[in-house]
Amino acid sequence: MEQRLTDEERLTLRTGAFGAVFLVSNADPGVLAMVKESFAASAAFAASAGLVKEALTAGPLPELPTDSASEVESVVVPALERSLRILAERSPGEVAAYRAVVLDAADRVAQAHRGVVPAEAAVIDRIRTALAEPA
Repeated sequence: MEQRLTDEERLTLRTGAFGAVFLVSNADPGVLAMVKESFAASAAFAASAGLVKEALTAGPLPELPTDSASEVESVVVPALERSLRILAERSPGEVAAYRAVVLDAADRVAQAHRGVVPAEAAVIDRIRTALAEPA
């Protein structure tokens, strides 16, 4: 049974998803790359459905740290993990959809400019790990 998310819960889902995209984008920075990557991430989020789409396409953008990639990651990874717990409690059928859209967006961002470079692949692996099902 699907339950509506609170504003705080939606922000957590956005923080995880947008933060994951931000980490991939910043793994191989560049102004032109950033524009292409932004469109790629937006397309992935827009292609989602249901509660996940609602959470990712409406509302304010999350505020992420700006000091370092490790500081951003220290916010994003827990947000991804918390997002899975929120969805498992509120709408279990949406857990797989959230995983899929975040990984799709991360992959699209990496592919958007010159293909996936090793630094981006490493970030995507860390995102995949954060989104993995508990053992």
